[in-house]
Amino acid sequence: MTVEVLTFGCRLNTYESEVMRGHAAALADTVIVNTCAVTAEAERQARQAIRRAHRERPGARIVVTGCAAQIAPETWAALPGVARVLGNVEKLRPESWTADAPSAVSDIMAARETAAHLVTEFVGRARAFVQVQQGCDHRCTFCVIPFGRGPNRSVPIGAVVEQVRALLRAGYHEVVLTGVDIASYGADLPGRPSLGQMVRRLLALVPELTRLRLSSLDPAAIDADLWRLIAEEARLMPHLHLSLQAGADLILKRMKRRHLRAGALSVIARARALRPGIAIGADLIAGFPTETEALFGETLAFVAEAEIPYLHVFPYSERDGTPAARMPAVPVAERRARAARLRAAGAVQAGRFYAGLVGRGAQVLAETDGTGHTEHFAPVRIAATPGTLVSARIVAADATGLLAEAA
Repeated sequence: MTVEVLTFGCRLNTYESEVMRGHAAALADTVIVNTCAVTAEAERQARQAIRRAHRERPGARIVVTGCAAQIAPETWAALPGVARVLGNVEKLRPESWTADAPSAVSDIMAARETAAHLVTEFVGRARAFVQVQQGCDHRCTFCVIPFGRGPNRSVPIGAVVEQVRALLRAGYHEVVLTGVDIASYGADLPGRPSLGQMVRRLLALVPELTRLRLSSLDPAAIDADLWRLIAEEARLMPHLHLSLQAGADLILKRMKRRHLRAGALSVIARARALRPGIAIGADLIAGFPTETEALFGETLAFVAEAEIPYLHVFPYSERDGTPAARMPAVPVAERRARAARLRAAGAVQAGRFYAGLVGRGAQVLAETDGTGHTEHFAPVRIAATPGTLVSARIVAADATGLLAEAA
């Protein structure tokens, strides 16, 4: 193996790893570690991977990049076997991947443009990711990602269309639009097109695209065009994943989120009214500083009230330099216990949601090992060729997903 890419974190990192794989293809014996800074656990896993790579491939040159490397390059450069550290801007430049290129980490907060890169393969994946946006202009008190990604920058619609067409020519049937804060799309472009306007134009310009999915959305920033698409556009999958983080107003205020509990419930109710049966997902943080058992109970009750089947739960993780890191902390063991309780509550809702799909037809995107996902992003066990779209019938369900047979 000449170039190995190890990816941690978000879908945007997955996309950027494929960009780097292409740029670095000519290098000899290289391991690229694309780090994440969202949690201490993500950083721990990346450090562990670096040590393992150095132990198992002692002759390989290890290049570390990603958000954690952008924020603290000296820390990562000091790890055994690390030859270079690249910032989030530099890692996407072809010239960074010549054999003699030095370490380079520029000021991400000064970044102004997001370059478009044509990617035609996502190794081992049945769905493709397309970057439409980069960076974030908001300052949630728990989040360090703006310091790893810089300010909001959007990819022009023409480049998005070109990338999607290239992926369809390569055989992909489903595309996921991704970024750091995709609901902020277009604020920096001429005419300030919204995310919904961009999606509407993309679907009009690429009629051969049959399945389009969106990554996590800020519930406070869903625009009118996107609401219309949710209601009317069958090619936009019936699956909405929201960056909620908590279900207690006091915690949401201390997080500096732009929505409150009632607003989140309203968004979910509106989505279900416009698209009956739509699947709802949510990001939640357990054990945020100052979270009492009563406040945690509000988030737990929110999951039940909103009937959210797909939960992505993080125990709170201190990030140096963020306001939340200076707030009174919840004990780590309690954070983990609350995260487990949230996941259990989510599993109850998931089981109910899956049970409601039994007996119905579905279009399943087949993946590896006899698995796939429906339009609602429900996990399915099905015998089918990876990468194909299969008309299927759901025959059974349990807490982990569905069982389907080809129709």
